[in-house]
Amino acid sequence: MDFNPFKRKITDLSSLTADKGNVLIAEPFMQDPYFKRSVVLLTEHNQDGSVGFILNNPLNIKLNEIIPDFADFEAEVYLGGPVQPQNLFFIHDQEHLPSAIQISDGLYWDGDFELLKSWIKRGNIDHSNIRFFLGYSGWEVKQLRDEIKAQSWLISKLDKTSILTDDTEQLWKTALQQMGKDQAIISTFPEDPRLN
Repeated sequence: MDFNPFKRKITDLSSLTADKGNVLIAEPFMQDPYFKRSVVLLTEHNQDGSVGFILNNPLNIKLNEIIPDFADFEAEVYLGGPVQPQNLFFIHDQEHLPSAIQISDGLYWDGDFELLKSWIKRGNIDHSNIRFFLGYSGWEVKQLRDEIKAQSWLISKLDKTSILTDDTEQLWKTALQQMGKDQAIISTFPEDPRLN
């Protein structure tokens, strides 16, 4: 009997689509160096394509090492994806930050960077409110649709706390386990299928 829980659950979750606010969870044996065992938050999804940020790829660089203006704010910086890796982006829960783009209830991306700096200096924002990324992940509409159809990604949801957590080492496994029993099995697969 052919048991492929990853394949089965794609069918079971057909009501979830690649909408902004949802997450893409990489299939367990994906070898792409950017997306291997990644969880990607979709921040835009429309007729022009999709944009997202890899939530669990820390660069082991602190924000204050990149931008001296943030001398006292030692937030971790993550690799958001392979597109524009020289540009800094951020997601946060600050609804009153001008020019921020809403992703979902209580979650936004980018905004007024100068105002953000002043809020951080005044202590109005801490690490639990924000996440910084170098680069982003991007797909043309057909490209992402084809990858999902080829079962490269599961689509799920995560709460705001899970998205903004600094503890991302187990996020891929945790995101799968939160989806149910079949995905919990997937979370135990070795990275190299030959080791199974």
